[in-house]
Amino acid sequence: MITCVDIISKQDRGNYKKTLVLHASDLPKGRGWSPHIWVIVNGAEEITLTLLEAENEVDSGDVWKIITVKVPKNTLYDEINELVFDAEIKLMDYAIENFNSVVPSKQSSEDITYWPKRTPEDSDVNIQKSILEQFDLIRTCDPNRFPAFFYKDGRKFILKVEVVDE
Repeated sequence: MITCVDIISKQDRGNYKKTLVLHASDLPKGRGWSPHIWVIVNGAEEITLTLLEAENEVDSGDVWKIITVKVPKNTLYDEINELVFDAEIKLMDYAIENFNSVVPSKQSSEDITYWPKRTPEDSDVNIQKSILEQFDLIRTCDPNRFPAFFYKDGRKFILKVEVVDE
């Protein structure tokens, strides 16, 4: 499952040999929604992706494989997504190639953290701070679903950033 926002019931999972999930965090840290965005907003220069088995409790299943991806400080939302998608393809290939031989490992029951679901309000840029201070927030904002924005003089303004290679 990729970009799955629902918990698949045990009954539905029982229709398959395994139900696997791709999750962009170093589990058990970063369970929940949009973890790679949250860590980049908080200054991370790499993200971890985990291939794991689906369970009733969100992002709690046994781990099949973990990979780490460098995220340059000048990459924007679409480029970050491309890095994530490329890593997810590698994890899917791993799952296919190792399906009958993988020995999953249990997640630690310590240091479990959860990220909240992102909302449009999470893209609010503080006009009292510099662009540099908020660049990690601005560059991770989905320009269609969650564009960066700010308020000034009672009006809301959308902020769009794109790379111009000269």
